[in-house]
Amino acid sequence: MSGSEGQKMWGGRFARPPDASFYEFERSWRFDRRMLPQELALDRAWARAIAAAGILTDEEAKRIVAALDEIEARANSDAAWLDSSKAEDVHHFAETALIEKLGPLGAKLHTGRSRNEMVATEFRMYVKDAVRQIRRAVASLMRAVANQAKRNLGIPMPGTTHMQHAQPLLLSHWLLAHGEAFSRDADRLAAVAISADACPLGSGALAGCAFPLDRAALARDLGFSRITANSLDAVSDRDFALEFLFALATLAMHLSRLSEDMILFASPEFGFVELPDEYSTGSSLMPQKKNPDSWELTRGKTGRIYGSLVSLLTTAKGLPSSYQRDLQEDKEALFEAHDQALAVTQIAAAALTATKFRESRLREAAQDPALVATELADYLVAKGIPFREAHEIVGKVLRASEQDGKSIREMPLARLKEFSPAFGGEVSTVLALESALARRAVAGGTAPGAVRAALEDFNKRLARLEENP
Repeated sequence: MSGSEGQKMWGGRFARPPDASFYEFERSWRFDRRMLPQELALDRAWARAIAAAGILTDEEAKRIVAALDEIEARANSDAAWLDSSKAEDVHHFAETALIEKLGPLGAKLHTGRSRNEMVATEFRMYVKDAVRQIRRAVASLMRAVANQAKRNLGIPMPGTTHMQHAQPLLLSHWLLAHGEAFSRDADRLAAVAISADACPLGSGALAGCAFPLDRAALARDLGFSRITANSLDAVSDRDFALEFLFALATLAMHLSRLSEDMILFASPEFGFVELPDEYSTGSSLMPQKKNPDSWELTRGKTGRIYGSLVSLLTTAKGLPSSYQRDLQEDKEALFEAHDQALAVTQIAAAALTATKFRESRLREAAQDPALVATELADYLVAKGIPFREAHEIVGKVLRASEQDGKSIREMPLARLKEFSPAFGGEVSTVLALESALARRAVAGGTAPGAVRAALEDFNKRLARLEENP
């Protein structure tokens, strides 16, 4: 530890230095160094703000800003310098480096401010940047969905509820269902950015700054749209971080559900997809295996992201008003969740892009006569039979078809009329797969025209997201 690093930012009150093991225990430089770009941006803005307030001269502010630029340049090119630092935290690192360059002038920069407000501001800046990064990844995932939906327009598949065959769908409809979930994730992340877009600087440790700062100008300098309203709340508020973690957890949940579908679809029992070699693994023992590890890992990492949300909720729940050191625990959880969410989103987008859907197998599975049982009930309703009665009739028809060893499509008209005289010769047309799909033509339905319209709308929304992530 250098002499300057050995001087704590708060050491004057103490007769003895911290115990070495406690100093290592309470240091956060190992992980909060990630916010060094935000720290240096804040420092530059603060230098300009306190110069405007008459605390620094314009020349002093320029010298400080120039020195901060040099520190940033070295940090970007000299990883060993960062790795070898024994700084307590990111603030200590930046201030130590500044004082080493400028001497007493560097020590003036901290005038009127507290680490409490600094970390709250930098954390918000980080979250705003992280939101943009995650939204870009979500946009890429949505683009993969849109491309596959376009490529596979018109291909039918069995839709399920309770993991049982229910009604036929178009594959593109299934893909866009996942796409809609990811679209909501993008919107949810945008709301997080709005929540984080308030600048706490000027709040001091808890009671506000004693110098005549222009907080609104300071906020604008740092890219914030507004200032926080209450200094006590500003230094302790981590709602924006919790909202970000919730958004990431929800995104991970949606990715996990897509993963589960893809894992099932890749199994021999389904056989709906061909796994891409680039995003699959083999077995160390069984040479025939192609395992969906990209999807399994995505599903598995969801739990880690949930853990980050629960961790911060638990940390925050019992804190009294104002800043408490417990809040140092907010960043590792959020950084971890961000890294995992970004990785799984990027991998999912790439794996989905490389996946091939087996059209012949999907079409074969979609021909299951059970999928059109509802069509038979709707047919009877159109003949004037109340739906509950029609439902009962079709249930008896299905039971009889099982006993006869025939599908409902193969049952003779005479046999159907044993259950209801309303059955007519046109019933075979109603039971055709194409007819079942075409009848779901309402907006949001699975009819070919409705799916094409949905894909067009999805692409329009996606284009706006890609233009403004």
